[in-house]
Amino acid sequence: QLQLVESGGGLVQPGGSLRLSCAASGFRLNNYAIGWFRQAPGKEREGVSCIGMNNGWTSYEDSVKGRFTISRDNAENTVYLQMNNLEPEDTAVYYCAALSGWRLTLRAVDYPDWGQGTQVTVSS
Repeated sequence: QLQLVESGGGLVQPGGSLRLSCAASGFRLNNYAIGWFRQAPGKEREGVSCIGMNNGWTSYEDSVKGRFTISRDNAENTVYLQMNNLEPEDTAVYYCAALSGWRLTLRAVDYPDWGQGTQVTVSS
């Protein structure tokens, strides 16, 4: 059974950093594109970043470019999202999701498999 588990969320001050992890079980991540999404209260879920089957293919939402970095460790079956210079506007529940195949997309509707989410709160 395909399962994704996010971890690494928490409370951080503006300007701080967090690293989120998305650990997969029941399947091999190297056959999937992985996306990170977030949803703040009262807002729609939005794509933050994604990484393709080819480790060199990545995409970022404009507001996180230069601050967030996505990476994958296929040996550990885990994808990471390094978040630096965090802002209060980054506060949300962060989810990872898996999409089989080569496609690279930040559209949530394209991903059939999701984790349960991890809370990120940026506040002083």
